[in-house]
Amino acid sequence: MVRFLSKAALKIFGWKTEGVFPEGQKFVIIAAPHTSGWDFVLGRLYYNTIRKSVKFMVNEKFFFFPLGIWLKSLGAIPVKAGRKVGLVKHMVDEFHKREEFMLTITPEGTRKKVRKWMRGFYFIAQDAQVPIVLGFIDYKKKTLGTKTTIYLSDDVEADMENIRKVYEKVSACHPEKFNREKI
Repeated sequence: MVRFLSKAALKIFGWKTEGVFPEGQKFVIIAAPHTSGWDFVLGRLYYNTIRKSVKFMVNEKFFFFPLGIWLKSLGAIPVKAGRKVGLVKHMVDEFHKREEFMLTITPEGTRKKVRKWMRGFYFIAQDAQVPIVLGFIDYKKKTLGTKTTIYLSDDVEADMENIRKVYEKVSACHPEKFNREKI
């Protein structure tokens, strides 16, 4: 029923899905661009239509009653805020202890324009030895889904350049907030 309602909602609002979600149990999934609060809603509808149970990180301060219960039901994992909290290691540990773990990350980390993407998603995937699925939401074409899957090499800069190229022609909800040059 959830799948049907999610498909119907996307159709009613004129959205189409594109790409094929890869087979497998463990991925880091990039969700980009991320310039609007609607990105989460559209992404959740998309995951419902393809029947994937994905996880995402949320600052632990939001896990109070009753909001915490709702967030966990959507797949949220509480994490500490800040740069020096061992987030990469924490997420890698999650990959190692679970049979299935699909972690969605917005590399921009915010809906505001950023100078450069945060690379934690890359290091999580590298340390957990899992591929990165390049998910997207294109507001101009009203499409969302997956572009490709990246299997990491030993060259971070080359991998990041390949990722950047995939997002060159994707249109954000607020294009002025999407920095596709510094990935």
